[in-house]
Amino acid sequence: MNSAIEHLATDGPAQLLPARELMAFTLGSHILLVPFGVALPAITLLMHYRGLRKGDPVALLLARRWSAVMAVQFAIGIVTGTVLSFELGLLWPGMMGRWGDVFGLGFGVEAWAFFLEAILIAVYLYGWRRLRPWTHFWLAVPLPLVALMGAFGIVAANSWMNTPRGFSLDASGNPVDVDVRKAVFTPMFGPEYWHFVVGVVLTAGYVVAGVYAVGWLRGRRDRYHRLGFTVPFSVAAVLTPVQFMLGDSIARSVFHKQPVKFAATEIVWKTDTHVPEYMFGRLHPDGSVSGGIKIPQLDSILAGFSPDTKVTGLSSVPASDRPTATQATIAHWAFDTMVTIGSLLVLLALWYGWCRLRRRDLPGSPWFFRCAALAGGACLLTVECGWITTEVGRQPWIVYQNMRVAEAVTDARASTLWTMLGIVVVLYVLVFGSFLTVLLRMSRRWRLADEGAPTAAAGGDVEGDTPYGPRPLSATGGRDGGGP
Repeated sequence: MNSAIEHLATDGPAQLLPARELMAFTLGSHILLVPFGVALPAITLLMHYRGLRKGDPVALLLARRWSAVMAVQFAIGIVTGTVLSFELGLLWPGMMGRWGDVFGLGFGVEAWAFFLEAILIAVYLYGWRRLRPWTHFWLAVPLPLVALMGAFGIVAANSWMNTPRGFSLDASGNPVDVDVRKAVFTPMFGPEYWHFVVGVVLTAGYVVAGVYAVGWLRGRRDRYHRLGFTVPFSVAAVLTPVQFMLGDSIARSVFHKQPVKFAATEIVWKTDTHVPEYMFGRLHPDGSVSGGIKIPQLDSILAGFSPDTKVTGLSSVPASDRPTATQATIAHWAFDTMVTIGSLLVLLALWYGWCRLRRRDLPGSPWFFRCAALAGGACLLTVECGWITTEVGRQPWIVYQNMRVAEAVTDARASTLWTMLGIVVVLYVLVFGSFLTVLLRMSRRWRLADEGAPTAAAGGDVEGDTPYGPRPLSATGGRDGGGP
């Protein structure tokens, strides 16, 4: 481990490692919020529609409360997203200075989506007590579409970094003759976008359902918790096998479009056929693999549906053009973690689907709800692993086969960047700590309101008193069930 750290520290200018660590920490923190920013509006509106369509006050109560959480999450996302936008220019001026005109449209689309989403969330929160029910709902329908537009912009930029297109290079190596359409719709855009969108929707679904699964395990078996669990979990369960197939598809796209990255994620050293699959395991600089579970010929079969499929190895390119053994191992472990969790989630979704189709009821085993409560955290882990696989597997390129990470990094002193990292870590701990504190206090106040506790009554209308979200439809409206 020490030798790996020393290698990373000496692989490039002194400021490269702290710049990488700073970007990794801030992006890794922000990406935990992305599923809720993209998918929570859609899940909330689905519950809102159910409430209006069936005249269901419990569904409307859930939608109101989820919209409050959505607003708090969006506020935190503003902070972490703004930090990232500044870091792209401050930490990687070489990339933004040379290539910004080619792939920068994606960031522009994301910025427009951000402003539109802020306006629509404000209208949605404001409208709970002030607009007609269906008018209020239809004004919020563009929210998920705007969230998908923001995802479109970010994924377009990232897919371009993986498979850059839409430009020519002049004699000095600078991009000219930019074709925006080709720069946006690169070969990896489609596979990345749909894999990302389905992934964040099912992640948000499992996380939201997990909250009510915990309540169910604690004995809150009312309709409020049943509905709060069933709707988001059903969405996630339906999408889980779809995501598994999309994951297989994107892996095959990487095999064809980025063969060296594929070799890194599968720790394939020599180009060959009948290549075995390693579940976990560690790649060494001499090409040997230790640990893990070796499955003969499976990697070739997964890549091309035949053991005769030739898989490109890391040794097919010079060492300076491929990930190091340590980086390949990191990408491989991240990828295998995704696959393992995805497989377990498919089994959980099948368990749920079997019980719903056969008995028209939720599974009765507490182990199902224990697994459901853990599923949201597992999905957040896969989101992190997906980012690690994409970014680490592309090393040493920041723009694949066109610019190395070391060429793009800032000239700032390494000591300054390490200091910035320390400050950012402290600030993010405070920000995310405040975020969780607000959510827990909202949950407690909602629960007090539902239970009609004396402390809640003494403080007036609990939901109407909170500054974080919408107020109920009426000051005297009843509430069914318990709080999340």
